[in-house]
Amino acid sequence: MIDAYDWAGGREAMLRFGPARAPVVMLLLPLFEEHNRTRAFGVGVLRALAGRGIAGALPELPGQGESLVPTEALRLADLRTAAAAAAAKLGQPFVASIRSAALLDAEVVVAARWRLTPQPGIDLVRELQRLRAQGDGATIAGNALSEMQLAELSETDVAPGRIVRLQSDPAPADRHLAGTPLWRRTEPGNDGSFVELVADDIAEWIATCGG
Repeated sequence: MIDAYDWAGGREAMLRFGPARAPVVMLLLPLFEEHNRTRAFGVGVLRALAGRGIAGALPELPGQGESLVPTEALRLADLRTAAAAAAAKLGQPFVASIRSAALLDAEVVVAARWRLTPQPGIDLVRELQRLRAQGDGATIAGNALSEMQLAELSETDVAPGRIVRLQSDPAPADRHLAGTPLWRRTEPGNDGSFVELVADDIAEWIATCGG
C-alpha cells in the first residue's frame, strides 16, 4: 500500500506492508547511491516480514529516492526530522536501518533499533570524498553535496542497537549472516536467501524485544 507522511518540509511517500494490527518495522535505506542499490532488497525484507505476520513501512526521506527535495538543499537535521515524523505516524515502531541510514534515527521514538552493517559518519564521508575524486571532482555519484553537509555527516555517529553484519565482515556484531554486500554493486540487485536470513533475524529480535 502506498501511504504518505508529513514533516516540517512537506509530504513524502511511505510504502506499507503486512497486517494492520501487528508490530511495525520501519526500514531506513542508506543515503545517496547506496539507496538505489539496496531498495529491492529492503522491499524484499519487508515483504518477507509481512509473511511472518509483521507489518513494515519504508518511508521515502527528503532528497532520497523519488523525493522531489533537491539533495543539495538537505541538512542532516532535515533527514532526522523526517525520519522522526514518519515513525510518529506509525506509533512507536521497531526501526531497522541499512548502512548509513543508522545515522538518521537518533530523534526517532523507537521500540528498539536493528542495524545492518552500520556505517559511522566519518566512514561515509571518506567514501563520498573518494567517489568525488574518482568522478568529476564536483559531484558525488551525481549528488551535489556541500562541504557543510559533509562536515555534518562526518561528526555523526550511530546510536546503539542490535548489529548484524556479513560473514565476510570481521567487525564485532551481535550476529553475522551469509549474504551479498548489495551496496557495493554497480547496479541495483537482490539476494533472496539473504532477504530470508535478515527477515528471520528481525522477526526473532522483535520476539525477544517483546513485540
